[in-house]
Amino acid sequence: MRDVAITGIGVISCIGQSAEDYFRNLDAGRHGVTAAPWSEPGRTAWIAPVQDFDPAAWMDPRVADGSATFTHYALAAAIQAVRDAGGELDPERTGVVLGVTMAGAHALLDAQHLLETKGPDAVPRKLNIQVWPNMAAAQVAIHYGLHGPLLTVSTACASSLDAIGSAARMIASGEADVIIAGGTEHGLSPALAYSQRSYGMSSPPDRADRASLPFDVHRAGVVEGAGAAVVVLENAEHAAARGAHVYGKVAGYASLSEGFHPSSPDPSGRWEAETMRRAQRDAGLPGPEAVDAVIAHATATPAGDLAEAQALNEVFGPHAAELPVMSIKGHVGHTGSASGAMGLLAGLYGMRTGTLAPTAGTTDVLPEARFHVVTGAPAKAGIDVLQVNGFGFGGQDACLIATRG
Repeated sequence: MRDVAITGIGVISCIGQSAEDYFRNLDAGRHGVTAAPWSEPGRTAWIAPVQDFDPAAWMDPRVADGSATFTHYALAAAIQAVRDAGGELDPERTGVVLGVTMAGAHALLDAQHLLETKGPDAVPRKLNIQVWPNMAAAQVAIHYGLHGPLLTVSTACASSLDAIGSAARMIASGEADVIIAGGTEHGLSPALAYSQRSYGMSSPPDRADRASLPFDVHRAGVVEGAGAAVVVLENAEHAAARGAHVYGKVAGYASLSEGFHPSSPDPSGRWEAETMRRAQRDAGLPGPEAVDAVIAHATATPAGDLAEAQALNEVFGPHAAELPVMSIKGHVGHTGSASGAMGLLAGLYGMRTGTLAPTAGTTDVLPEARFHVVTGAPAKAGIDVLQVNGFGFGGQDACLIATRG
């Protein structure tokens, strides 16, 4: 892939509604996990919601009224990223590619409840444009009056990496000069939480700081999170011509299907490993030893973390012992379609600071991990080449390689 510059970043998360707040809390090992309002006596359910988000700070009240929360988060993160990138957007050469998973399902659940309890007249008249998955990307394009490519990607927890990787390839092929790309998520609901519990995806502990423990022997499953992360991608020559600040470059990307199970990865990690290798080859790396740090998917599920650990061991071999690895899931829970983009931002911050943030909560690293899981405090890491993993339900495997700008 021809180098594609990252010139702007934005994030809405449970630990910060700006990039600097997000980064500061990552380094501090802070988390945004809290008890869900539907928790039962003696059995707390944990979530990682965005607290005190004000749509009016980012958009016209009519847009807020006609949009669901996942769109609010996406628009706010996109506005941050575009402001950060600076410069003027050419409407016909600028596109939007966003990843979504639950999209407006929360708005649909609320509307169904209103219908059943208060009747047809209580159903929001703008429900269609609140619920449809493409509306987050559409509202970003409408906000800026854009006429370039406009796409929505839904590949479960790999969605934002697939969105960024696909957008980078579109820029590399000349379809656009600039693309606003990332992912957004707001799927917090009692129904989903109870389903996950009965399906074995979570077994809630009694403490918020122990709820999400990536790569820890005591990991108990997924904590659902929410938020959005967006980057501005730009043709590297275009960015250089206008003197833009470059956070890094998208150098490689791969996506494949495991073809194994609707919710579980192949226990051997075979296809996750293959995805990593393909992304590294796409980036033209001489070998896995060229990778300086990994932002792992690591959702704190027993099966998922073990499969990814085995895949990392296989790909990096002897180099694994020196490889710093972290997961953001201990900080922000599992933000679904936004998780890969949030991880990318964490890695870009590490490039800037020469450190890699710790994996919040994790203390007892599973023995199968033959790599350096960063815990407790940021670890020194000279990062010139970054790898970000994203693995989702349905066997959706994605991997992105970013290099120093």
